[in-house]
Amino acid sequence: MEELVIRDADVVDGSGDDAYRADVVVDGGRIVSIVKEAAAAGCQRPKARRELDAEGLVLAPGFIDMHAHSDLALLRDPDHAAKAAQGVTLEVLGQDGLSYAPVDDRTLGEVRRAIAGWNGAGDDVDFDWRSVGEYLDRLDRGIAVNAAYLIPQGTVRALAVGWEDREATPDELDRMRRLVAEGLEQGAVGMSSGLTYTPGMYAPQAELTELCRVVAEYGGYYCPHHRSYGAGALEAYAEMVALTREAGCALHLAHATMNFGVNRGRAPELLALLDEALDAGADISLDTYPYTPGCTTLVALLPSWASEGGPEETLRRLADEGTAERIRHHLEAIGSDGCHGVPVEWETIEISGVGDPALGEYVGRTVLESARARGESPWGVARELLLKDRLAPTILQHVGHEENVRAIMRHRVHTGGSDGILQGAKPHPRAYGTFPHYLGHYVREAGVLSLEECVAHLTSRPAARLRLPDRGLVREGYKADLVLFDPRTVAAGSTFERPRALPTGIPYVLVDGRFVIEDGRRTDVLAGRAVRRTPR
Repeated sequence: MEELVIRDADVVDGSGDDAYRADVVVDGGRIVSIVKEAAAAGCQRPKARRELDAEGLVLAPGFIDMHAHSDLALLRDPDHAAKAAQGVTLEVLGQDGLSYAPVDDRTLGEVRRAIAGWNGAGDDVDFDWRSVGEYLDRLDRGIAVNAAYLIPQGTVRALAVGWEDREATPDELDRMRRLVAEGLEQGAVGMSSGLTYTPGMYAPQAELTELCRVVAEYGGYYCPHHRSYGAGALEAYAEMVALTREAGCALHLAHATMNFGVNRGRAPELLALLDEALDAGADISLDTYPYTPGCTTLVALLPSWASEGGPEETLRRLADEGTAERIRHHLEAIGSDGCHGVPVEWETIEISGVGDPALGEYVGRTVLESARARGESPWGVARELLLKDRLAPTILQHVGHEENVRAIMRHRVHTGGSDGILQGAKPHPRAYGTFPHYLGHYVREAGVLSLEECVAHLTSRPAARLRLPDRGLVREGYKADLVLFDPRTVAAGSTFERPRALPTGIPYVLVDGRFVIEDGRRTDVLAGRAVRRTPR
């Protein structure tokens, strides 16, 4: 007898087609049969060792978070309710060009310092890997939800070239090609870049094109955080489209949005650019989070030259009065490349987390608010915080536009990604609320998407981008990564005031056919594993 039958569920299968009532039978980690209500009339209904009454609940494929920053959280926090409670059953890690493989001892230390604001210092993690394959093996020991990995181009550049702003030599470029190829052979699904973060931002278009050629050879995809989401946003999107078309590589645009005042109402221009490329045969997809504020590190706002050479050089420059004044001028008067070519507006920069608890008074306040309270200049406060916290502060950046968010989420190649940073005392609520916020606010309340459309955006579309042949749909033979939610009550519990509150209306989540959320509570099941690239 099979393990589980989910009885009388309203199945929204991820295809975008209309929902239907069915009994769904799970055994051995897979969906073994689906008996629709009409077919069951007059027939004996399927039985199993356990029956789950799903009356009033929607059964859907587990959600796929196309942009996650859980690279260390999955290892340090077996509970990982931030994602499991949302119905997420697969996360894509290695984002924005900086993560923890492939590394050597030198670059591991550098990367840990550079992205402490994203993932913490990692002092509570045993870094017993160096290669991509070894990191994936580490995930295979048991994690809360499944995870795929992108080779981080910035980390690759740090390993082969260093943190200097210069072109790679032919030998260094060859080494980067080999590192990308090795990571793909070991199971990575593609390559990411952070082209407003050092050292990835120092790569010229020709270098990125060469690396994308390698990605294309293995059937992976390129996922750039491109060079500007502000003053040069459309040009930055166009650069990514052009270079991937030249390389013959699939493109997935990370947290694709149009931010800052210069881009208010300009989402249709971005979508027209993408539609033209798609109609001409380009392979493009994108992800977004359903909120207007962004989230990053405070140090990321600095001009790129201020971060050349790595974190220690950045701190040295900040400590020097003359150099610090140059940084301020670039930030406030010119518009640094780290701030997307737009002069910084300190009233939009809210400190969301610090590494040193003694600096907690800054959290939850904008830099301008702290400056006024202390009788100092905003730059003086930001500089002091960067120095005292050794570049660790994270920020919320209140620069988005609702009309852009809605227009982009309706697009035919849109998928969902939380971009969830789990660090800090007051993280962005998207880390805990992205997927139920789509379903509760943008489907039920605002009607921006139908339920069937939204589920497809969060399941089958990302599975297709990841080239996963047995995930993303409720189908016989597919992996039993499933979520059951109440469409009448599902909602994000997290808010900007209470960012770690868990969602409501998601009572059951299964990974590999096992309950990781049961009756609305996290179980002790660690059924997640690394999901490796499917060979061509």
